[in-house]
Amino acid sequence: MQALKMIVKRAAGLLVLLAALSIVTFGLLYLTGSDPARSLVGAKQVSESQLEAIRSRYHLDQPVWTQYLYWVQGVLSGSLGTSTRTQLPVTDMISQRMGITLALALMALVLALAVGLPLGIIAAKHAGSWQDRLITTISIAGLSAPSYAIGLLLLYVLSARLKIFPIYGQGDGSPLDTFRHLILPAVTLAIGIIASVVKISRASLIDEIGSDYTLFARSRGVSALSVTLGQLQNAALPVLTSSGLLIASLISGTVIVETMFSLGGIGTLLQQSVTFGDIPCVQAITLLLASVICISTAIVDTLAQLADPRLRKRAEKPRAAATIPSFSPIPQKEAE
Repeated sequence: MQALKMIVKRAAGLLVLLAALSIVTFGLLYLTGSDPARSLVGAKQVSESQLEAIRSRYHLDQPVWTQYLYWVQGVLSGSLGTSTRTQLPVTDMISQRMGITLALALMALVLALAVGLPLGIIAAKHAGSWQDRLITTISIAGLSAPSYAIGLLLLYVLSARLKIFPIYGQGDGSPLDTFRHLILPAVTLAIGIIASVVKISRASLIDEIGSDYTLFARSRGVSALSVTLGQLQNAALPVLTSSGLLIASLISGTVIVETMFSLGGIGTLLQQSVTFGDIPCVQAITLLLASVICISTAIVDTLAQLADPRLRKRAEKPRAAATIPSFSPIPQKEAE
């Protein structure tokens, strides 16, 4: 029952957050401070009658709250507007590019977990050794280096010089060629996430290795394999709780990586829409990416609280303020 109450509470908070996010996204139309109709038109030369037609089409001649309700109604019905640059439905433009972005993000996430978790475990098991210092140094370098610098370095060495991987594009459309074109972008996107996974997994596992239950289990003669499995199970919770931030980093990184490698994904579409002032497209992509981050973070937090009773207790009602107990005065002996 408590778990159900917690899930309902999380879902209500998520709805409030998404509502606030929709208001901010809708406000992008008025960000320039100029006429919203001219913002939708962009640099095109139009007459006043055409502007009036645009205002009527997008309900810009009505109060702002009415415009917002019409916009939300369209979003909930799956209609994200029409691109002012291509005159195509924004929903179709996003759906056509969704596949390449999902493939890139999935490859980067799998690579980050497959490399970061083993390195973090090795560093924790050999804390203070040369292996730990080497892995930690590489992780710090991966966190410090910007993704565009890593991408340019990989392009120069592995594509321009050694000609192992293609320089840009997504290939001829075949699965194998598309996978080959996505290797370098996925590596570029995953390096920073690998460093974060190494840092989080190493710190959490070191805490478990030095815990009291580990010392007690070893003193009772529990096998090393059983102790290690218990440590890994308990150390997985901080990694789970941090995965929401990793997903946010993954999504935000796709914009830079897709633009650098000329991939026709959502990140490239967002960059082009911002460049040409395509407000409906910018609104739709911003709302989509931010909603994915919010929903994934809420799901991760809920799963973490379900897995750890301590987090579930913290999420319940705040503790009542401590009160100072009152004591009755001790009767004094009567003076003799």
